[in-house]
Amino acid sequence: MTIKERYQGILEYFQQVQPNPETELQHHDPFELLVAVMLSAQCTDKRVNMVTPALFKAFPTAQAMAAASVEDILEYVKSVSYPNSKAAHLQAMAQKLMDEFEGHVPENMKDLTSLPGVGRKTANVVMGAAFGKATIPVDTHVYRVSHRLGLSQGKTPNDVERDLARHIPEGQRFKAHHWILLHGRYVCKALKPDCLNCGIQRYCKQYKK
Repeated sequence: MTIKERYQGILEYFQQVQPNPETELQHHDPFELLVAVMLSAQCTDKRVNMVTPALFKAFPTAQAMAAASVEDILEYVKSVSYPNSKAAHLQAMAQKLMDEFEGHVPENMKDLTSLPGVGRKTANVVMGAAFGKATIPVDTHVYRVSHRLGLSQGKTPNDVERDLARHIPEGQRFKAHHWILLHGRYVCKALKPDCLNCGIQRYCKQYKK
């Protein structure tokens, strides 16, 4: 099987069974999405979704969050992983949005990654989900599943992102991120992949081994 055939078969399967995947993080605007993605680092979306309703009610805008203290924000996020550093990053991020971007979430990689606590993966999620950009965020699920399927042998998340972008049509890139992520979350799990109930096992390099 060629790499082209592997990509084509996997993408066609996901397009058929899940044509319109969406992020599981609950949000209503780019600011809420950015906050939720920052909180989701090494934390489940389920836990983040339990925290954000009260957080967004208390601080619905960058202006409101920038005016709050780190301690105020910490009260709302203390049940997520690394709450102290995340609270500090949220407050600093909101302040920079106010100081340099008039309170608006920027739409490009350079400006997004200039925000405290925002790395390439977070920026890619925001650009794709909030602004419709053809990005491929690579988290631990996407990294792991891409290697297992044989879609990439990249040694870093950036390497995997480049491999995926090279083979996936621009119009499918952000959807493909969701497809691979959700497949890793619910089927191709880290410790116990459910290979017998996997719809793409015939394309999987690891399964064939």
